[in-house]
Formats: sequence, structure tokens, C-alpha cells
Amino acid sequence: MKIYIFADMEGISGISHENYTEPGAVHYARGQQFLTDDVNACVRGCFRAGATEVLIQDGHWSGYNILWEKLDPRAELLQGGIQGMRYPGLEGSRALILLGYHAKAGTAAAFLDHTYSPRGIQNKWLNGMEVGEFALDAAVAAEYGVPVIMTSGDDKLCREAAEWLPEVVTCQVKKAYAVNTVCMLSAEQAHALIEAKTIEAIDRIGKIPLRKADTPVVVRTQGAQRNYAPVNLPNYKMIDARTWEVTAATVEEALWKM
Repeated sequence: MKIYIFADMEGISGISHENYTEPGAVHYARGQQFLTDDVNACVRGCFRAGATEVLIQDGHWSGYNILWEKLDPRAELLQGGIQGMRYPGLEGSRALILLGYHAKAGTAAAFLDHTYSPRGIQNKWLNGMEVGEFALDAAVAAEYGVPVIMTSGDDKLCREAAEWLPEVVTCQVKKAYAVNTVCMLSAEQAHALIEAKTIEAIDRIGKIPLRKADTPVVVRTQGAQRNYAPVNLPNYKMIDARTWEVTAATVEEALWKM
């Protein structure tokens, strides 16, 4: 049983400020350790629940954040990325875990809320519905027939995930009060919770459905500033000075195959 973990950073336990998440920032090295610790807790849960293979994709920033030398030796790590693919190596996975996620851009009192680019993108819509990274990434996985079974992050992310996919197992490791203000569980509590929720989620494989987007897929993006839209997008049209739509056969194509 292969389980795929896609790890972001803003929703990782112990991370309480953007200075933990940006390469070169004052607390980034500690953030890398916190990220690796959460990933290892999830990996332990996977193998306790019967996984025979665990593949982790380092999904934050440019994809070089997890400390390879401190990773659980039973897991494999994918760093970097492939143009046009959100989840290289996802084929054959029984389930996907979205670890360390965050709420969509504009969510009130959420920690480091954004949708893919905090400086470039204000909002995204999938077939007319405002969505964040959780919904879009779950929709891409569904196109491969792989269900998202668990996600971790702050309380606002957990609420957003449950609204999009009510059966998903949510793991709240902190409560957000503002963009850089959170109340956190202790490291011991957070890691124990991640491990337990991972086991619970894997036990629920087969009971958590896919949520596929209707096709053709229309992804609308509102840039954070005027004239932000790239000019080389295929099958796109401008809606206004900073909003554009892309129509494609799949969500992955609309988002990544540009």
C-alpha cells in the first residue's frame, strides 16, 4: 500500500511566523526542522497503519525544504518538481495526504493565508466556486483516481477542507488569530496527533470519496495587481485588468501545464 504525502510548510506545527517559511529568513532553518518532524510523524502513522511504501513530495516554495538526512529512513523523498505535473510519482498510490496546508487567500484570521502566490494572486475560482490550494490540489489528485484522506494545518484550513470534502480527516495543530499569530500545541502533542490522525485516515480509505471537477475545467484567477496576468497562457481570456480565465480538459492542465 503506497501512500503519497505532499508537504507544504505554513500549516506545520511550530511554525508561527512567515520568517520560518521563507528561505534565507531568520527562522527558516528551524522551520525546516519543524517541517521534517511533522513529516516523520505522518510517516510513522502511515507504516503503523499498514503502508508498505511512502513517497513524500517537498511541496513548499521551490521544493527544497525537508531535511533529507533527518527523514524517516523508510520513506522516499521527492524534491524539486516537474513542469506540468503537480504530483510526480502519484501513480499507484492508494491515498494522498496534504500535510501542513493553509487557508485560501482572504480567509479572515487565518495564518499566512494565500492561494499559491501570496504576492501575485488574490483569488482563484474553479468552475465558478472560490477555492484555495486544498480544493484545487484535491481536484488534481481526483483526476488520477487518488483520494485525499487527511490534511493538517490551522483551524481555518481544517474548516475549509471539511467544507470541500466533508469526509476528509482533519488534523488541527494550531489555532490562528491573525496572519502571523497562532496558538500552538506542544511539539509532543502535535506529533502524536498527526500520527494518530494519519492512522485514522488510512483506516478510512475506501470511505472518503473523490471530488472530481466537471469538465471542461474553467479556472479563474484574480491577480494581486493590474496587468499581472502572464501573456503566454494558452486558452485564456482576460476578464478585467487583473482577472483572467483558463479553460482546459483537466484541473492539472489549467493550473500547471502552461
